[in-house]
Amino acid sequence: MTHKGSMKPVKKKKTEEPELEPLCCCEYIDRNGEKNHVAACLCDCQDLDEGCDRWITCKSLQPETCERIMDTISDRLRIPWLRGAKKVNISIIPPLVLLPVFLHVASWHFLLGVVVLTSLPVLALWYYYLTHRRKEQTLFFLSLGLFSLGYMYYVFLQEVVPKGRVGPVQLAVLTCGLFLILLALHRAKKNPGYLSIPASSDRSLNSSQLECLNRKGQEKTKGFPGADTSGSLNNRTVKDDPKGSSRLPAGSPTKVKEDWCAKCQLVRPARAWHCRICGICVRRMDHHCVWINSCVGESNHQAFILALLIFLLTSVYGITLTLDTICRDRSVFTALFYCPGVYANYSSALSFTCVWYSVIVTAGMAYIFLIQLINISYNVTEREVQQALRQKTGRRLLCGLIVDTGQYNRGFLRNWHQFSTLGTRAFHHPAEDIV
Repeated sequence: MTHKGSMKPVKKKKTEEPELEPLCCCEYIDRNGEKNHVAACLCDCQDLDEGCDRWITCKSLQPETCERIMDTISDRLRIPWLRGAKKVNISIIPPLVLLPVFLHVASWHFLLGVVVLTSLPVLALWYYYLTHRRKEQTLFFLSLGLFSLGYMYYVFLQEVVPKGRVGPVQLAVLTCGLFLILLALHRAKKNPGYLSIPASSDRSLNSSQLECLNRKGQEKTKGFPGADTSGSLNNRTVKDDPKGSSRLPAGSPTKVKEDWCAKCQLVRPARAWHCRICGICVRRMDHHCVWINSCVGESNHQAFILALLIFLLTSVYGITLTLDTICRDRSVFTALFYCPGVYANYSSALSFTCVWYSVIVTAGMAYIFLIQLINISYNVTEREVQQALRQKTGRRLLCGLIVDTGQYNRGFLRNWHQFSTLGTRAFHHPAEDIV
């Protein structure tokens, strides 16, 4: 027995020796934990072979088979790198390939431009709902946004500037706006205010914490008709987050359930929420923005608003310069809808198509910016608005464009003052304690 036991460590070391060997530039560890090679990307793919066979025989593919094929492709799509091949996120590739192709096709004819520019938003919305339903992170929209900025700037330099209507000062202003957008996006992608679990936490609530939470919940329930047991409109019920709030610490009352995140194992402060896409709780979470592939919360909300504002100003300025160049002696609004001879040459047709693409994107971002300004003015987050609409609480104005929950609204000036102090931790309103 002792002799066999002494031989076990020797065998274990022998089996671990190949794993300790450094990987070459074309090798990687796949999702099954096995060493693989980039050159073998087309080998041993039973799901792909089965899918091809069913496609040739005109049989339908199962959704599970398509998902397995996409998982295999995303795992094997790698580029050689030092100490092992690096994985490439497959969602960043479609915008890099499809956007230039679609815009060039749309510049061939007016009708093609209408069809392509109409289908692009539809495809983007379809992909958004597909990924949002699965609660998956994707770099598609971030890649689309950044590549759109770069490609529009490239077309501006190649097709608009050589015509001689754009001066050095105007080009410098547009370039500075582009760099400011990138800086604001970089700041907006930083920590939105993730709630960290204290190292000394035993993942349970003591009696004094429970008593304090119950007392505050009872005080806030008084005088607020239609409120739940915690007195909050943004009640975190099992219906809204069944996986995040179903489990409770031992001995905890029902009133604490709405503020206890079982996934993060912590008590959330008021207006914090668990993002099921990021997988972590965010302080004063507004929404998960696919354009930055991150949540918008307490620490990056200001940078998010700043990025939207700079983008709108820069985009409108670039559209104005382009239309003034390709449609001379016409106002911007008139040239946008009536620019005769713009399809006479390919250069002006491509520039005009990019202008309309920029107008569509700018209109979408302007709507988001308007909604954000309204929510800040009423001191309500987008998540609280959506929850108030589902529960039919709050006050709706202008056909639902404005939703006032009335819980944190302290007036226009005080609401904006509070927003200007987000992330400083200096301003702390009594109504936003742990409920």
